[in-house]
Amino acid sequence: MAKAGDPITIGTLKLQNRMTMAPTVKFDYAGPDGMATDAHVRHYGERAAGGIGLICVEATAVTPGGRFWKNHMGLWEDAQIEGHRRIVSACHERDVPVIIQLNHTGITANPDCGPAMGPSAVTARETGKPAEEMSAAQIREMQESFLTAAIRAKAAGYDGIQLHGYHGYLINQFISKKTNLRTDAYGGSVENRARFAAEIIRMIREECGEDFLISVRTAGIEPDVETAIAIAEEYVRAGCDYLQVSTGIEWEDSSVADTEHYNRFCSLGVRFHEHFRGRVPVSCVNGILDPETVQYLIENDLTDTVDLARAVLADPAFPEAVLTGAPFKRCLECRSCQYGPGMPHKCPRQMVRQ
Repeated sequence: MAKAGDPITIGTLKLQNRMTMAPTVKFDYAGPDGMATDAHVRHYGERAAGGIGLICVEATAVTPGGRFWKNHMGLWEDAQIEGHRRIVSACHERDVPVIIQLNHTGITANPDCGPAMGPSAVTARETGKPAEEMSAAQIREMQESFLTAAIRAKAAGYDGIQLHGYHGYLINQFISKKTNLRTDAYGGSVENRARFAAEIIRMIREECGEDFLISVRTAGIEPDVETAIAIAEEYVRAGCDYLQVSTGIEWEDSSVADTEHYNRFCSLGVRFHEHFRGRVPVSCVNGILDPETVQYLIENDLTDTVDLARAVLADPAFPEAVLTGAPFKRCLECRSCQYGPGMPHKCPRQMVRQ
């Protein structure tokens, strides 16, 4: 029986334990230049010191137009590499491997940053404005942007990258029939809708090598679990080492429900783990806020790793509580997380003694 404190090897990367830090964007840490800052370095260094097994740095834009806001960190130019190198050093100094999530917002692009573009000319609910349908040339150019960002990530010392393939952004837009109405090689069948990201995976693998971890945080339901797993199979076939499972654009599967021990979002990762068991490691995420949930998921072989977000925002030393039973500051489950846009980036739990 596996324990949360057991090491695990993902690809060629060895993790000291089975708890990972999920990518959570720190709005207002970066400026319009997209550079990593001292605040980023401190933030990730604190979580590395807290005993996490792997850190995935927040969603990072591959082009200036793919940002959430003007204060969104990027890897679209070489000048940004040095700041990321400092984040990597802060993690590696504590023997914690670190990867970075690469993203483009697609049809939900912030108009202050760039034009909305995606697989089809659909209207984004978030903006209420129609997007531009990407041409074949624009698709290739975007794939190259993901590739060059990954190359920069490797130059900065990251142990790998994660593709942002969920929560309604560009890669997720390609896999969803709601946002992908194409009739060419990038639309229609599961294989075609997964092609955009699968080709990026192959490109990164060719340029960055076998020892560079490639993860996809993918939609666990789009619109049902069976289809989402079929999409993930295409990613694995292309060379994906690791699947971290969240939600997507559509949810039309009534078989997914909360359980006594974890919620329905987390159960998506459990379903993926059942399917990919022994082939590709899978991580669960969402609502994992106490040591008991972590232990239950790992010890009952329901997942390979657990992805922690609010738990380690509230208390960077949360992993130590899981491993030793030490006291910890539990997430207060604020209606609006204090690490969100326009917030002070100081979780109230960090100012309260447990």
